[in-house]
Amino acid sequence: MAEYGEWTRKGSTLSDVTAQKEYGVDRNFIVKGIKAGKLEYRQGSIYGNPWLRVLRSQLEQYITEELGAAYLSDMKNRIELRKIKKEITDLKKRLDTLQARKTENRTSHGIVGAQTSPDRIDIAPVIWQLSGS
Repeated sequence: MAEYGEWTRKGSTLSDVTAQKEYGVDRNFIVKGIKAGKLEYRQGSIYGNPWLRVLRSQLEQYITEELGAAYLSDMKNRIELRKIKKEITDLKKRLDTLQARKTENRTSHGIVGAQTSPDRIDIAPVIWQLSGS
């Protein structure tokens, strides 16, 4: 049986389609687990298309029993790697956008080269003024 509030906790449930993508199991595997009493589920329908929602913890336990712990850990590693690659790609796109904005800002304000670069600030005159007073 599910823990109290497990159905409402973020990330603790997933649809049958998401389970297929993340864990590589098909709908028949999930239905077999439901019929065997290993998985609790809830039914839903969007625009007339039915879907099943199952608890992630129970699905992982069922996958371990049926397909083995090695299969589950391999699939979890693939999921993690996919997320990391996506985040790296997103960060590269963001960095490219920021670099373009930086270049555009410099050229529009007439800042050229390293001589007046806002990245490098000479603090020696400031320190000299502070120590002199």
